[in-house]
Amino acid sequence: MHPIAVGLTLVLLSLAAVHLYWATRGAGTTVGIPSHPDGTPIFRPGRVATFGVAVGLGVAALLVAGRAGLADVGISPVVLHVGVWGVAVAFMLRTVGEFRYVGLFKRVRGTPFARWDTRLFTPLCAAIATAAVVVACS
Repeated sequence: MHPIAVGLTLVLLSLAAVHLYWATRGAGTTVGIPSHPDGTPIFRPGRVATFGVAVGLGVAALLVAGRAGLADVGISPVVLHVGVWGVAVAFMLRTVGEFRYVGLFKRVRGTPFARWDTRLFTPLCAAIATAAVVVACS
């Protein structure tokens, strides 16, 4: 179980670091942002929103590390247990998507984001959700 928890913690921290970089330096690319078929972004996340995602991913890593006993985070075991289930549910929902631009059941598929979403983002979210379930059940 520890290898899964360690891997999940490292993935979440890495994703938090990427979002922190984007929040402080700017993304520089729109491949990580869903777009309309004509290529225009569906939304333009600001620095504060991107920083919020980084913090959320960091908290998720903290919850996983605490639940797995990798670190003493000073949070009650019940909160850690519920929190890791929350991480699992959040990434399960991201895996399924919103049925238009994001996730397994997206309809818009010809954009650069859609290609990355199919090949990397959605499978990564599914793996994170699965690993979080394993950690939550341990």
